[in-house]
Amino acid sequence: MTAMRAGWRACLGMVVLGLVASCGGGDDEGSERSWVGNIEAAMEAVEGVRGGDQEYFEVTANPQLTNVFVAVEDATAAVPYVFLDGELQEPAPVLDGASGFTFTLDDVEFDDEAILSTVEAELPGVTIDALSVEGGDGGTVRYVVSARSEQGGVLDITVGPDGTVFAVDPL
Repeated sequence: MTAMRAGWRACLGMVVLGLVASCGGGDDEGSERSWVGNIEAAMEAVEGVRGGDQEYFEVTANPQLTNVFVAVEDATAAVPYVFLDGELQEPAPVLDGASGFTFTLDDVEFDDEAILSTVEAELPGVTIDALSVEGGDGGTVRYVVSARSEQGGVLDITVGPDGTVFAVDPL
């Protein structure tokens, strides 16, 4: 995990904890995965506000919200946004010193239904917390599922757009 991603995770953790504490209970099983579609919806909302195609470092969705990190200043800084309840919130202050691979909305293509259900089928007993889309080497896109094992460990699970598990990394 890059230092920038670790910093974002710490920032995300603070935001998510605050929002989760203020949110109500869970969803029924039929809507558990509906938040996966918020990735593209959040990116479309950002592009509507910012006026056109954008480059992104990372977009992470969970059942409560979606975080979007837009690459700015030739991918040396990031503008964080939160997409909550179908609405794009005002951007947070620019994060200087960002670096890493970027991607565009056109690069994001995954099966909303299969990406998480395949992980659950191949790794029974995990609890899925989030799905991230990240820029990868050579203009590729990485899909990373954050999950907890039954034993309490936290896992980053790199998957394909159809949910095929490529790697499981304990954190």
